[in-house]
Amino acid sequence: MSGGPSSEATAELVDVTVRFGGLLALDRISFDVQANEIVGLIGPNGAGKTTAFNVICGFQKPDSGTVRFPALGRTALKPSQLCAAGVARTLQGVGLFVNMSVLENVMAGAQGHVGRGFASSLFGLPAGRRHELALRDHAMVQLERLGIAQFASSLPGSIPYGISKKVSLARALMGNPSLLMLDEPASGLDESELDELAQLIVELRESMSVLLVEHNMDFVMPLVHRLVVLNFGEVIATGAPSTIRTNPDVLAAYLGVDP
Repeated sequence: MSGGPSSEATAELVDVTVRFGGLLALDRISFDVQANEIVGLIGPNGAGKTTAFNVICGFQKPDSGTVRFPALGRTALKPSQLCAAGVARTLQGVGLFVNMSVLENVMAGAQGHVGRGFASSLFGLPAGRRHELALRDHAMVQLERLGIAQFASSLPGSIPYGISKKVSLARALMGNPSLLMLDEPASGLDESELDELAQLIVELRESMSVLLVEHNMDFVMPLVHRLVVLNFGEVIATGAPSTIRTNPDVLAAYLGVDP
């Protein structure tokens, strides 16, 4: 992959620990995501990847440690602050509203930027109507960007799973994030859809950072600048994919090979 990250992090975890009762889910983990960098967060099931995502997004408060957003000049964010702060996340599934059209689902991704325009639209006021039309136009741009504009009026239950994943991604892009967090974006996609997704992520990193959790190593390895490997709540390795491939601790975690 050409190019490389700049020197300012969009997100940083420093010595973060999370406990669930007697279970140590994260044990003083530290890693960052640099501006315009694609980082893969990988590890066996139960390694702590989703917990780390939840900490960054403010869904899980750490027992100790710090979450920073240096490029934003912010520390820990609440979930309600994510969109306005330029942080967007997709879910492991698709998380679409089943009774809303594809277009309306994508429009919902801008709710953190709506402000007074949304309140006005509830009462049919002219300013609210203009704002709603602008949102619809922006949502259509995202659908066209992903090649799924023809599904704008469809309900989520009537479209293929691969299209639903793209709808979820389009919704996340509505806020023009500086940090895009993708939770298992490759799951359920066929080979052609994986190729399209990989190309899109490469294009997105020109304007944002991307942090992704993924189990499909064939998808992740050629895509990312850097990998962070978790196992039993600890960071056991971090580095370029070429280095991680032969790391003995990583081989032990994934394959049971003695380091």
